[in-house]
Amino acid sequence: MKTIKGPALFLAQFADDKAPFNNLKNITTWAASIGYKAVQIPTWDARLIDLQRAAEDMDYVNEIKAVVKEAGVEISDFSTHLQGQLVAVHPAYNEMFDAFAPKELAGDLKGKTEWATQQLKWAAKASHNFGLKTHATFSGALMWHTVYPWPQRPAGLVDTGFEELAKRWLPILDEFDKYGVDVCYELHPGEDLHDGVTFEKFLEKVNNHKRANILYDPSHFVLQCLNYLDFIDIYHDRIKMFHVKDAEFSPTGRQGVYGGYSGWVERAGRFRSLGDGQVDFNGIFSKLSQYDFDGWAVLEWECALKHPENGAIEGAKFISEKIIRVTEKTFDDFASTGADENFNKKILGIS
Repeated sequence: MKTIKGPALFLAQFADDKAPFNNLKNITTWAASIGYKAVQIPTWDARLIDLQRAAEDMDYVNEIKAVVKEAGVEISDFSTHLQGQLVAVHPAYNEMFDAFAPKELAGDLKGKTEWATQQLKWAAKASHNFGLKTHATFSGALMWHTVYPWPQRPAGLVDTGFEELAKRWLPILDEFDKYGVDVCYELHPGEDLHDGVTFEKFLEKVNNHKRANILYDPSHFVLQCLNYLDFIDIYHDRIKMFHVKDAEFSPTGRQGVYGGYSGWVERAGRFRSLGDGQVDFNGIFSKLSQYDFDGWAVLEWECALKHPENGAIEGAKFISEKIIRVTEKTFDDFASTGADENFNKKILGIS
């Protein structure tokens, strides 16, 4: 068995124009000061990294490595959640996602998809340049507006949708394979890949591509009422990344999974800081350790109530205490009789 690495911190929710969150040096120094050993970097945030330069300029790569090392942390992975979203966008959502791409592409659905695809390909090379083996992203969505359909979905629609999604992602997956990096899709409502069934449908269409893997985040499964511990038993071979995020689901007589269009504070399903929600992290860390997960335990802070800095400080301690230092021996080794084949046969009554 392997001991999970951590704690690490996803920087997306913390990057800001104010110090110490305004550049990579300051934010990594802050992360190290509150107990984090690694950071996951959102590649869309120019305050933290230039993705194209990270893919093409080794002098720049070495500069970034030096900054992070001096701060006292390392890079766990890069993220292209926003770019991955734009690989597949239904036209109804076109304008809503304009903020995810350069301003000159506003309203240009095809242009945003082409830009996003190039971003992912740069992310593959950049990950390789930094010696990283995993990468976090979203799948995008062509079918989400049909997730609870009325009128009913036309026959064959889902199959056609996953074929198109696979068509867009296969060249990207091949690029990541070229550089030996796993693409880890965060299974998330709003994405066509949001649970085990949808991941399996996609996997079939990309010919079980070895680089198509999972970023495991139990908070999204709590809000879907999905058995997140059973999920690990089923998909552990494909789970290559782990977001440690808490959530709670408290349905009432007025609302349930869909939330009634309420804000986060009023919703039945809410994201919470670590330890404030309902996720069984003891069970999760035990199962991931059981299945030899050797990636990072990365805090993705999202909470409807608590201040992010408090969530980050508490999160580092929480993760450190949950990580299981796996044993190298069996607890009852003291009573072992040793290995003797003849003795074993005698016990079994085998001549």
